[in-house]
Amino acid sequence: MPIHDRLKYARLQAGLSGSQVKARTNIGESSLSEFENGKREPSLSQLQKLALAYRRSVSFFLTEEQIAPDPAVLWRKRPKQDADEIQVQFLRLCRQYHNLEVWCEDTAPILLPSTTDDPTHYGYNQAEELAKRVRQELQLGDRPGLSLMATLEEVCGVKIFHLDFEPSGTAASTVSETFGAAVLLNSRNARWRRNHDLAHELFHLLTWSIFHPTSEAALIAFGQEEKLATCFASNLLLPSDPFRTAINSRMRDGKMTIELLYDVAREFDVSVDSVLWRMHILYGRGPANADQTKLDIEKAKILAPLLEDREDHQPRPWPARYHALAVKALRRGELAIGRFAEYLNITRQEAMRFVEQEIPDDEEIQVAPA
Repeated sequence: MPIHDRLKYARLQAGLSGSQVKARTNIGESSLSEFENGKREPSLSQLQKLALAYRRSVSFFLTEEQIAPDPAVLWRKRPKQDADEIQVQFLRLCRQYHNLEVWCEDTAPILLPSTTDDPTHYGYNQAEELAKRVRQELQLGDRPGLSLMATLEEVCGVKIFHLDFEPSGTAASTVSETFGAAVLLNSRNARWRRNHDLAHELFHLLTWSIFHPTSEAALIAFGQEEKLATCFASNLLLPSDPFRTAINSRMRDGKMTIELLYDVAREFDVSVDSVLWRMHILYGRGPANADQTKLDIEKAKILAPLLEDREDHQPRPWPARYHALAVKALRRGELAIGRFAEYLNITRQEAMRFVEQEIPDDEEIQVAPA
């Protein structure tokens, strides 16, 4: 496919109008139209600006091979603004991560439990059993929230990214034959809220072949599938026996103070909302008491400024392994300084410090006695 078609394709995929491109690149709409109609080609500096605006690599525009369709991205809710651009940015991070793995000869296999079932007969019992199996096979212990993200990233080969978008109560996942399984979380949310979102999206990854055997480039998870994902996340992060033990040890005459409720949330590294809804299910409060549980959640949130004292930090867009692979690729000469800076979203000057100090290739540590 020639460059002018690729330019138009990339702009449309990013959901940008000509005026938006002009605002971001200072390239006039008439020039952009000429580029896309094949009347003339952009200069290298213009192409670099357009690539940055479209969240694509420059090399994407310089090949004439057919464009492979983007893998499907499953959203809980589509972002309110710049949805296409966020999706393109997410997929670009996935591809960059895969590039780093290839250049460093360190491709991580996807090690997730396999699932096969009929979507018409997949219910809450299956979601609950899947959560138990995942907890056991991944050795997540009685409090999975404390180690879920690290296990998925470092052991299971799942690519997890964080970006800032609205609404905060959404996340996304994707599966690709090229780069594997990936999840996009909202960096605005607290870590304990992101734990629930991650577990929720993990269900979609595990059941992708069941609910989405053939899929479009953008999907929205609806209805029963979302309820099953929530059931899975609750059972995974708050396993019934350890959770009941934690609650029962704090109850007096069937009641618990809000202060102790926050202790349980901190112990399992989940939100107070998750704790209260799990209590609602396990202690048989039933649909008739759903409104009361919602009121309890609102009552607990009012006291959050006094009781929610947990260390949190703004996550980087990419995981630690992505960063480590980028540094390794730079030192091996597989990644130029400019592209390294682009991959880590830093300046060339900041990138230079990674090559100023040499790491001796023959520096080794004795593991076993000589």
